[in-house]
This record gives sequence, C-alpha cells and structure tokens, in this order.
Amino acid sequence: MNTTDTTPLDPISVEVIGAALASIVEEMVETMVRAAYSTNIKERRDCTAGFFDAEGRLIAQGEHNPAHLGVLMGVVGKIVERYAVDEIADGDTFVANDPHSGGGTHIPDIVLACPIFADGRLVAWAANLAHHADFGDRGHAHIFQEGLRIPPVRLLRAGELQTDLFDLILLNCQVPDERRSDFQAQLAANRAAVIRYRELCARHSIPTMAAAARALLDHADRQTRAAIREVPDGVYTFEDRFDCPELDEELTLRVAITVRDDELFFDFSGNPPQVRASVNMVYGALESTVYYAVKTLIDPDITPNAGVIRAIHIDAPRGSILNAVAPAAVNARTETCQRVVDLIHGALAPALPDRVTAAHNGSNTGFHFDGLDPRTGKYFVYLETIGGGSGARATKDGLDGVQVHVTNTSNLPVESLEQEYPLTVEAYELVDGSGGVGEFRGGMAIRRVVRVEADGIGFWLDGTRYRSRPWGLFGGGPGASGGWAVSQGARPIDHGHTVLNTGDVVTITTPGAGGYGPPARRAPELVEKDLREGVISAETARDAYGLED
Repeated sequence: MNTTDTTPLDPISVEVIGAALASIVEEMVETMVRAAYSTNIKERRDCTAGFFDAEGRLIAQGEHNPAHLGVLMGVVGKIVERYAVDEIADGDTFVANDPHSGGGTHIPDIVLACPIFADGRLVAWAANLAHHADFGDRGHAHIFQEGLRIPPVRLLRAGELQTDLFDLILLNCQVPDERRSDFQAQLAANRAAVIRYRELCARHSIPTMAAAARALLDHADRQTRAAIREVPDGVYTFEDRFDCPELDEELTLRVAITVRDDELFFDFSGNPPQVRASVNMVYGALESTVYYAVKTLIDPDITPNAGVIRAIHIDAPRGSILNAVAPAAVNARTETCQRVVDLIHGALAPALPDRVTAAHNGSNTGFHFDGLDPRTGKYFVYLETIGGGSGARATKDGLDGVQVHVTNTSNLPVESLEQEYPLTVEAYELVDGSGGVGEFRGGMAIRRVVRVEADGIGFWLDGTRYRSRPWGLFGGGPGASGGWAVSQGARPIDHGHTVLNTGDVVTITTPGAGGYGPPARRAPELVEKDLREGVISAETARDAYGLED
C-alpha cells in the first residue's frame, strides 16, 4: 500500500472518492436494516451511519434522519477528545449514548464507533447509530429516569467483546434479546465499513484518502457560503407557541437570525429555561436541527459533512430548553427540534419566499406501548412516530400524511405491528379538512386508532401542536391541531401517560399543515376536486374558496 503519494488531487478523484464513501454509508445502513431484530430498525429504519476523518470530522453521512447528525458528530468528537491516539487500537469499538457527557442527544440513540487502521495507523472512523426502542416504562422528570447513560467506552477491545460491559448494558434493558441482536447488526455494519474503507485506501493510497476528506470538507464549506450569499443581508426574527402533553402551559420559542455576507448567526436568547419534562434539547440536538434547516433552504444538494458548519454560528444560553444541561430529561427532544425548524423557516420566509414552505405539522408525534405480551409471556416495547401534513409550497400543495423535517423514519406496516404486539389497529386514515386552505393547500394529518389486547399496558404519548396550529404563509390558512382520546372507561391520559387494559382504545391524531397564498387564487377545478374527494367540506369550499353551490 502506497503511503507516500503526494500527487495533487484532481476534482474527479475527489468526486469518485466522495461517491464511494456515500455508497459505503448506504451499505452500512442497509446492513443494519437487514440484520436487526427490532421492528424499529428493520421496518422503520430508525438508524444512520457515517465516516469521520482521523481528527473526528464528519466526511460522509447517510441522509436518512437529520436528527441523528448531531449524535454521530457528538459521540465521535467525544471519543477523540477522551482518548489519545496511542490508546486506540485496531479492532476497538466504542459505545456511547449519554446526552450530557457522551455526545448523544437522547438515550435510546446508541452509537457504535470504530477506528479504521491502515498500515498500522489510524486513518478514519466508521460510526453508526440505531434507536433502541427499549426504554418505555420510564419517567421523564430528569435524565436519571430515562435509561442507562453510557459515556464513550470500549465495547470491543482489539476485536474482543467486553462481555462484562455488554452484560451490564443488557441488564438495564427491558427487552434484552432485541438489544443483543440489534447491537450485532450495528457491529456488522461497522465491520463492513472498515473493510470497504481499507479497500479504498489500497486503491487510492492513504494520503489521497486524507486529501480527499479535506477537499470534501472544503467543498461543502464553499457550497454553503456561496448559497448564503444569495440570502439578503439582515436580521430576521420569529416566535411561535410550543405545547406538549407533559407541560401544563404553553411556552414561547423565539429566534433572531443575522445574515451577513457568507455567514449565518443564530441567536436563541430569550427562550424558556429547561423544564422538568423530556422535551429539552442538548446543544448537539440544536446544532443538527439548525444545520438541517439551513441546508433545506439554501441548497439541499450541499454535501452533508462537517464543512457545512464553518459558516454557521449558534448562540443559545446554557440551561435553556434549547441548550439544556444535566440533569435535564431529553427523551422527546425531537418535538422541540421540529419546532426549531418552524422558527428558522418562519424567520427566513420574508427573505426566501419561494423556498420556505408553510409550517409542516411541526410534531414528531410518537407513542409507546409497553407491557407483558400474554401470547409469549415476554415483555415488549412498541415505539412509533406517525407522520402528518407537510406545508404547502409556492407552487404545489403540501403532502398528506408524511414524516417531516428532522425525522424520516418509515411507517410500520399494520401487519407487522399486529403480528409482533398485543395490539389491533382499528383505523389508520388521513384526516379530511386538516390541511390549511390557500392557493396551495396544506397536507392532511393522520389518525390512528389502536385497541389494546392485554391488561396493564403502559401508554406514553409525545407530540406538539395540540393547542397551536401550523401557520400558513402569505395568506394561506393554518393547518389543524393534533389531538388524542381514549375510549369510555379507560384511564385518561395524564401528562402524556396512562395504563390501558384489554379492549381499551386510544386515538391519536397528528397535526395538519399550513396553506400557501390566498385561497381566492386557488384554481376552481382544484377546489372542486378537493370537494369531491372529501379533502374539504362544502362549507370550506364556499366560505374560504368562494365556490358556488
């Protein structure tokens, strides 16, 4: 293997190597999906992967779930800070998940990171993340209730599994057999990545791979700065209301964004202090959310690596809900992440009216069922997040019933759900009339009705936009709020939680999305089509759109 090649790197080689890294990342994700045991990974694809250079800078990542970006960057960064290079050996694998000391953003997202050695020296890192849907029967007043906190420590040492540590982790899990199999899937994904990266080193040389990594970071930086220059300089502000089942009162979230030449400055001062609930965000979660929101608006094709962050500056007071410190609970941080995207999009709408959509559903509506499955005698934890409406655009209607923004997990098929858990889905449907009116209408929400087939089943509901409504843009109307209900005789949902018994039914409705542009400008034939299909009511067709009877 050539380690002394100093040939200048041409753009074609950078592109070829960048594409190869992206392809390997996809292979890592597919390996996890195919090898995992839990429905949350094998069906919902709640996982991601990436490569880092020897210094711990992200050089390639799967664009499956933007919320995971900060976790991968945070964990590998903490490993590089914590361990000297001479303490790291070929075959090591580090595990971490702690939001407050380990670089994570919530405990169920567990990262496995392994160093890649070539010719006896550390040349890169491979890392993957999987959401272990295990920690269901927990409280969320503070981080100590939310599960086992793992700082960056070795799970494998020189290729040997540290069984004492692995046993400790599994002992703290509610469904250890699932966890064992999902960890094996993550290990397999990283093994494949190490093999593939070494093959690239053999083909192109170690110096060429290092130069390509630097070039990819610089390219993303140039892309980002060039795109920012197209945004008019100025200070843009926005605020919105935030609610969730865990909180008794609504909060006000706000941002001020300064655009100056080729840089962006985000000021999140004035936001509420961290709360005794699970919707706090640590700084890594805020970072990844801001990077996602910026990328969607300035250039979706920017290469997703650490070069993007050089032109973006974030100021958020420590101890606030958007930059929480220990011992803040953070399990449902994606609810707040979604609303931070709303803040950024709302603020920049005047500057980028053709790029910003009306508000999406603004929620990552999640629910957990957990308890003893009478069919197997084993404990189960079922987690899912349901989509909702996406906001209308300058030229198109919003999409109905989709995942939006920082979450991008797949739907769990009803057949798989009912086969694996003591639950029956009585309804799974779009909600007519939930999209905001406008020249282009907002996307429709989803309603799911689930019947419980066992006693003593814990139920936990996450979400937001249950009180407020997703806003419309430039004359478009707001989308509908979300909501929930339980059947007669069932215990009410109190601060997001209840216990259900056989025959109890819970109904979850997600929010819709905002419309774009004045309703009077909507084409009459589209209004008539919406009316025929039941998307809008006759009253809405008449009052909002002026359609004559």
